[in-house]
Amino acid sequence: MCSTETNADLQQTPSDPALVLELKTRRPPALEGRAGCETWSVDFSPDGAWFAWSMGHGIVWVVAWPLDSEDSQNGETDRGDKSFSCGHPVWGLAFGPRPPKSASAAWQPKAPSKGNGSLLLATGLENGVIKIWSVFTGDVVFDLHGHEGVVRDLVFPQNGTLTLISTSRDKTLRIWDLAQKGKKVQVLSGHKDWISCCSVSSDCSMIASVGRFDRMVCLWSLRSYTFIRNLAGGIHKTLYLLSSCDFSPDGAVLATAAFSGSSWWVDLWDPYTAEKLATLADFFDDYGQNQISAIQFSPNGLHLAMVTDDRALRVWEPGQRGMEMQTKVDRDSNGLCCKYHPKGGVVATGTRDGHVRFWKAPRTVPSLCHLCRSVLRHSVSTHQMEPLPLPKRILQYLTYRNIPETCCSSDEEDWEH
Repeated sequence: MCSTETNADLQQTPSDPALVLELKTRRPPALEGRAGCETWSVDFSPDGAWFAWSMGHGIVWVVAWPLDSEDSQNGETDRGDKSFSCGHPVWGLAFGPRPPKSASAAWQPKAPSKGNGSLLLATGLENGVIKIWSVFTGDVVFDLHGHEGVVRDLVFPQNGTLTLISTSRDKTLRIWDLAQKGKKVQVLSGHKDWISCCSVSSDCSMIASVGRFDRMVCLWSLRSYTFIRNLAGGIHKTLYLLSSCDFSPDGAVLATAAFSGSSWWVDLWDPYTAEKLATLADFFDDYGQNQISAIQFSPNGLHLAMVTDDRALRVWEPGQRGMEMQTKVDRDSNGLCCKYHPKGGVVATGTRDGHVRFWKAPRTVPSLCHLCRSVLRHSVSTHQMEPLPLPKRILQYLTYRNIPETCCSSDEEDWEH
């Protein structure tokens, strides 16, 4: 069921210099802080014109972006904001289809945008059902059945197709063909426990998935629907949990996030060779909940955003010892997820209390070297790079082996630009 009634309040008095806006969910006081009100997932539409978040209790709100335009505040424009009632708690959501990276600027959906349902929103529910919505009409297009546990994550590959990838606590990934209304399904099995997250490489050749408790980082072929390898193989002496993963925009690096009682860390992998390229780690004196919940690369690939228990948001430039940006220390930030705006500059984070915060992210002009590497690595694998007759330093740069092997997070001053 779809409604256009406003379900949240817009807060524009930031308590942190990096905080741009905050959306607070309206709900009865008796429901505040109770299970079921969490914002487990947020997403921007491919063109950045819409924002969606799971605001708790089975409700997803879809709002036009930007939120603070003068016309919308003066009531001169019908924003078209709406909420979807899913009937069960929403754990994952995603807009689609997403245009190919090489043609994202010029790509247009086959059907006209407004009013024809060309923009879809997939919502993954606690009961294992996936609902597919038309964003513009607010109607449920169809439901997808098959998962036997919470649908934790949803991803549309960046190839313009109606392919949807889902992960679940039933230990499987499913690849759905929405053009066939989900009747044609590929099931990927191999995890031994809950799957926390998945990501698709920019060339749509690989899927990465991380298991929260089995501590597996699995790579799958999106072309043959087969298992490739487990990056985190072997025996681990330390008990830890995996929480998130994300491919860099060129697909040449895979970042994974993990945490234990006294630390959290982010590993950077070469998905083609299974080589660990670098590690960012932070350690704590107190043993407790020092969790890293979510990570995502910036659209230009220069930065990696992180949501941790002690700060609402951190932004790291791979290879640097400290943070490019971090919010104030806040043990009550309750962050669960994060998502960059497609054009960069803003990161949205969701919290356990059902709220959403929008943060000002660092904007850096990519160097010519970085741009050339991004274009090259989008279509050339590490195995294809290594035989090329290139100087050692250039080859190291192109294969991301110039990043220091171990980096440590430092308690720098809060970012106030």
